[in-house]
Amino acid sequence: MTPPTPSPGSTPTPTPSSAPTPSPAAAPWTIAPEPFDSPDAVALWRAYYTEVSDRYYLLHEGRRTAPAELDREIAAHTGAELSPAAGQLLVGRYGGEPAGTAGVRLLDASTAELTRVFVREGVRGRGGAPLLVRAAEDAARALGAVRLVLDTRADLVEARALYTRLGYTETEPYNDAPYADHWFEKTLSPQLS
Repeated sequence: MTPPTPSPGSTPTPTPSSAPTPSPAAAPWTIAPEPFDSPDAVALWRAYYTEVSDRYYLLHEGRRTAPAELDREIAAHTGAELSPAAGQLLVGRYGGEPAGTAGVRLLDASTAELTRVFVREGVRGRGGAPLLVRAAEDAARALGAVRLVLDTRADLVEARALYTRLGYTETEPYNDAPYADHWFEKTLSPQLS
């Protein structure tokens, strides 16, 4: 699967009795490496995969992902490739709560792949996605990569807009992933100390 994007939806208008939404200063993002099989990473992977899988099936077949299919695919793609020394999974927390992920894995000595970019629906629009992508770029540099690549689907227009905004350019396919429609790359500038 590919990096997720926000699904359409509306935000309820707060009423006077509603608690105010925390400000970024009150609930900052923190991003740190985490094992792919930690409880928070597993829960975020399930949320990510459920969203992008359901979005695909709703668009193409008018149905959500069957529960058995969802369980099978989540178990088959654990994220073990996002373990050091050839990869890294990052978990973003908003106000201390697990809220998003981004991962990188080396494809060769100088190229890494960006994957599992995801922000939970309730905290989208609060700056998490760019922070996660930039942290993943730093992780890729730390692994020795000078180039980052990714693939995504045609229906994930929000993801494509994010990558373009962050300096990624569309390129020729680098893989034959069955759900990939668009491929992007970015040359990683050296990290400033």
